[in-house]
Amino acid sequence: FSAEQEAQALRKAMKGFGTDEDAIIEILTKLNVSQRQQVLITYKSSIGRDLIDDLKSELSGNFERVIVGMMTPTTMYDVHELRRALKGAGTDEGCLIEILASRTNEEIRRINENYKLQYGRTLEEDIVSDTSSMFRRVLVSLATGNRDEGMYVDDALAQQDAQCLYEAGEKKWGTDEVQFMAILCTRNRCHLLRVFDAYRGIADKDITDSIKSEMSGDLEDALLAVVKCLRNKPAYFAERLYKSMKGLGTDDNTLIRVMVSRSEIDMLDIRREFLTMYGKSLYSFIKGDCSGDYRKVLLRLCGG
Repeated sequence: FSAEQEAQALRKAMKGFGTDEDAIIEILTKLNVSQRQQVLITYKSSIGRDLIDDLKSELSGNFERVIVGMMTPTTMYDVHELRRALKGAGTDEGCLIEILASRTNEEIRRINENYKLQYGRTLEEDIVSDTSSMFRRVLVSLATGNRDEGMYVDDALAQQDAQCLYEAGEKKWGTDEVQFMAILCTRNRCHLLRVFDAYRGIADKDITDSIKSEMSGDLEDALLAVVKCLRNKPAYFAERLYKSMKGLGTDDNTLIRVMVSRSEIDMLDIRREFLTMYGKSLYSFIKGDCSGDYRKVLLRLCGG
């Protein structure tokens, strides 16, 4: 890999009349995130221009958004998406839920640090000013990145947590949402998987069915996302992708964000889950749903 070579090739693809989009796709999809960062720096030192500015002036629409997303360091990409979700026109609750429910403590810590540096206020402040009630409290909890990440399972406590969830929801009139949040947003993954098993024994239904019947709206979506991410994160993303494309119209924000942010983390697993869950490959779904350079670059990120 030669950053110098790739930088010159990108310049050539954009210089003069017209843009060679295929060359840009070819170059950027064969590099990984850290190599793209090296190319960004080399482009500026060798050519004296800003690569992202050049890309933005040459490209447009969803294709541009994918390419710029690919050129953005992983943490900063999440930071920009969260900011857009909070400060854009209207709040994009789906984006807030997806990022905060699926990232690790370490990722959340880096997001918080960079968000503050970039915007001069904390992520939590923006969440609080832009959301409300119990949904706000769940997001604030997730944004602390303070989930226990140990592997220890205390069987007696798991049984007790399951009983608590049952009494906070199915068993009483009304729902004690704080109990759900306290357990689902703080305990470690292994422990919660045991809790979910115990819950099924007590309530005779799955925890997700209880959340659906006891909660509604954004709060329901947030807690369901937490449970799905704990059980099987690639399957959660496969479902996000499926829902972004099925039916009329495409939710490009979600499609772009998941494809860009997971491309080097668990894309193979997501593809496998997608095929299992929907009987069609992610590749064929994207192919049928998008067009042009936008489709080309997404298919390269998808692979296969």
